[in-house]
Amino acid sequence: MIAFSCSVLFGLLLERIGAQRYVKNVRLKPATCCAGGEVVDKRSLPFRGKVKAAFAGAWGSLRPIMGYLLIGVALGAGIYGYMPQDFVMKIAGPDNPFAIPVAAVLGIPLYIRAETAIPIGLALMGKGMSIGAVIALIIGGAGMAIPEMTMLASIFKNRLVAMIVLVIFLTAVVSGYLFNILL
Repeated sequence: MIAFSCSVLFGLLLERIGAQRYVKNVRLKPATCCAGGEVVDKRSLPFRGKVKAAFAGAWGSLRPIMGYLLIGVALGAGIYGYMPQDFVMKIAGPDNPFAIPVAAVLGIPLYIRAETAIPIGLALMGKGMSIGAVIALIIGGAGMAIPEMTMLASIFKNRLVAMIVLVIFLTAVVSGYLFNILL
């Protein structure tokens, strides 16, 4: 609910300041593919051809971010299994007033997905991280991950990408502090 409210509020703010002028002029590709040198409408393909075209499209989207994905998963696994509890307590423990903003920034290279957020969050809370810092880490990691920012940079100008990063960072920090206050 907090992240949703921040999303709506910041979305209205970005619209109010005219951030849409920072959207690149992107042309969408038509739903066609090549078959033996000729252009074919994908909708007219048989089921097997549609499946083949879908897998080719999915691989084309996954391949450029595969390295970032593997790095993020490796970092997450390293934190999960090898990060010392004292280090977590020092950086993101309840006694550090900057734990939440630090956690939001640390989430960026981790590329935290919904499937991995709960186990990583539970492990970090078990090592002493506050729930607010975990929430900030998850929002920062899911929203500002390098692959997402790369994809956004392909359709938005740098100024709008920077605005989105700031919005996600502020959402993570506000959510983290509110979770610590409310729970």
